Amino acid sequence: MKSSDADTGERLIFQEVMSLVPLPSKAESGSTKRYMSQRRAWSPEGDILIASGKLDPAKQTYHKSAQRQVAYGGHVYSQAGLAASRAFAEMQASQKDASRKKFGIHTIHGYFSEAGSVDRPFIYHVTTVAPNPGFHNLLVTVRQPLSASTNETGDHFPLEDADLPLGPVCFNALVSFRPTVPSQHVAQELSPQKRFADVLNSRPPEKWDHAPHVDIAKTVEAFPMKNAGTFPVVDMRKVDLTAFNEGKSLHERRELVLYRLLAPLPADEPDAHICTHAYEADRNGLLMVGNHVGFGHDFGRAVSLSYSFVVHVNPEDAVMSHGEDEWWIQEACFPRVEAGRGVIMSKIWSPQGVHVATEYQDGIIQRQWRPGERKGKL
Repeated sequence: MKSSDADTGERLIFQEVMSLVPLPSKAESGSTKRYMSQRRAWSPEGDILIASGKLDPAKQTYHKSAQRQVAYGGHVYSQAGLAASRAFAEMQASQKDASRKKFGIHTIHGYFSEAGSVDRPFIYHVTTVAPNPGFHNLLVTVRQPLSASTNETGDHFPLEDADLPLGPVCFNALVSFRPTVPSQHVAQELSPQKRFADVLNSRPPEKWDHAPHVDIAKTVEAFPMKNAGTFPVVDMRKVDLTAFNEGKSLHERRELVLYRLLAPLPADEPDAHICTHAYEADRNGLLMVGNHVGFGHDFGRAVSLSYSFVVHVNPEDAVMSHGEDEWWIQEACFPRVEAGRGVIMSKIWSPQGVHVATEYQDGIIQRQWRPGERKGKL
């Protein structure tokens, strides 16, 4: 699949939407490495009319005066991991006695402090927190310019954008790296391919509905999915588990999302594959929580606060093959809702039924407030 362009409504592949350019180090930054995103982040709200077939993406145009579109949180999260990986590789290459061990992303623990905008780049600052030879820890701090890109199209961000005054930190993450290590013991639960065999075998993966543009029940009913929209990187399908979830408590319910690459990724770059899994897992998570607790027709807001992604296998075992039958599974559950917040925990399963990684995300999920309910409290 060729590289596509968001301006025409085509779906960007990982190499395009996650592209980074290094920036010169500033004198006061010391060992900090800097990078800038080059492509506009996907926006869920901006995809509703396209995915529901009510707008031809080729006729969609960008105007600086248009209402601000909020960037998909999985973009900055995954790209922060990629920036840390790039910085780590550069640091390793610069050391004459550098270890020849194969390292890969082990965890990404991220915190969202400001909503991102699609019309300007993300600027990544990466510093080393702990250079332990077997457990490197890097800190990634992310900001965006206070104004839109100097490119009138709001995409293909030029280097000049990096010189614009920056706003507050919108995201920060701790990223750890571990080397490939032989396993002395392997243990995991039964895979969803076996536990949900009857459902999964009831139809081919591509016959399930496309993952919703914005998984809020009222929105999906008003704008039914007609196509995949412009969501980048992976093809995603949502398995219908209505019958399975019927009558179950929230913590017992499950959602299954199938996904596969839109285009090949180099097998010798496992961190790109790990960031792809993290990119996919962020989509619609808190919104699914809202649907399961009855907020789908009285939706208020959903805001990611923290997001952790833990890889359980050696980095090369997270690599995705590209092909029609190379479907991975995100198995989501919803263990806790209180204090205006909800948790989604997702297990990432390979096509062979290996539990590769786990996502744990906490965020605000609320319905519309009712008269007198807030009692004057924020």
